[in-house]
Amino acid sequence: MMQFADIFSLAFRAIRGNKLRTGLTVCIIAFGIMALIGIITAIEAMNQKLTESFSTMGANGFTIRYKQRDIRFGNVENNNSEVKVTQKGLRKERRSNLDKKITIKQAELFVDSFQFPATIGIGISGGRNSIISYKTRKTSPNIFLLGGDENYLTLNGFAVELGRNFNRLDIQSARNVCLLGYDVANKLFKQDLQGAVNKIVRINSIPYRVLGVLESRGSTFGFSRDNVVLTSYTNMERNFNSGGSYNIAIQTTAIDQVPAVMGEAEGLFRSIRRLSTTEQSNFVLDRADSIAEKAMNSLGFLTISATVIGLITLIGAAIGLMNIMLVSVSERTREVGLIKAIGGKRKSVSQQFLLEAIIISILGAFFGIILGIAVGNLFSFVLKTGFVLPWNWVFYGIAICTGVGLTAGIYPARKAGKLNPIEALQYE
Repeated sequence: MMQFADIFSLAFRAIRGNKLRTGLTVCIIAFGIMALIGIITAIEAMNQKLTESFSTMGANGFTIRYKQRDIRFGNVENNNSEVKVTQKGLRKERRSNLDKKITIKQAELFVDSFQFPATIGIGISGGRNSIISYKTRKTSPNIFLLGGDENYLTLNGFAVELGRNFNRLDIQSARNVCLLGYDVANKLFKQDLQGAVNKIVRINSIPYRVLGVLESRGSTFGFSRDNVVLTSYTNMERNFNSGGSYNIAIQTTAIDQVPAVMGEAEGLFRSIRRLSTTEQSNFVLDRADSIAEKAMNSLGFLTISATVIGLITLIGAAIGLMNIMLVSVSERTREVGLIKAIGGKRKSVSQQFLLEAIIISILGAFFGIILGIAVGNLFSFVLKTGFVLPWNWVFYGIAICTGVGLTAGIYPARKAGKLNPIEALQYE
């Protein structure tokens, strides 16, 4: 009786003897696995970048921001004085109350009134079209202008590389001082970043003294996160008052305190916004880590697409592998007859052909996984994230390909095992 080692040796020798046929089949399977593993690896790299980009405060932080009015299309009137009647008809609520942005006075009142131990910062965006100039040099009109307080850097993932942060006097006096993002400082001062401190630059033609230069934060999806300039939120109110809404960032000392702090903050801010108990909140609280989570969830359809593409390719590979194995059975009919004539069992012949199909599939999985990880990590390299290795999908890929080999090899293996040895030996 043939041992398993003998059967495996025969199967491997048969595969090695048909290099072209085996190579083409392996390539088809490898392409399907490469598409699957490559896209999954790229998605995991994107998830890493999203987590790094959005979860700047960590899991123990959240933001209070203006709840923008829902945008609707169709048969709805655009009327700020539209009246909403509750189900009981006891309270009429004007939509104009829902459209109130968070003002500087409301934000400051919240900071002064909030008693829970936490780090609090006020911020506002001044748009992404500012021009910063120094002597004859100037930037493109695409600088992101931000306003904040002395806690803004800590709460939003910034750090000072040269110079100093804002202090309380800078905020209270609203004086013209700023912090330059790394790319902005490099554009205006070239290699002499140390020389940027205490220099006078112009933000949209208004002179500002540079307090410091921020550390580089890299880029996200090809967009630089260092193309920014920060000033105090009070100075933004004085020089660039665009009617925007203020944001309040809050960071607790421990993650288990977040729900309690969020409840306390919502109750206090509802009173500051003068909302009655029957009115819905016209602001929202966003946890820092939930923003990244929402963004990552939106990538779920890519995982589904990758799976579908990979499975379609693997189904085609399974059909191709089955055809190749059937051709192999026909070509090796005399060989099968000889094996049976010298005492080989039907089971041994079937196992040989089944092993051939499985070995080809696993070879395809091996090369597909290597190529998929390489292709996916090219995307990781572009995003400047760490090396990504989706171990779960590596094992899934091996399991899927083993299943493909079994599925494609069972019928040809059974056909080979059923061959009559006398008829097989006479086959031309």
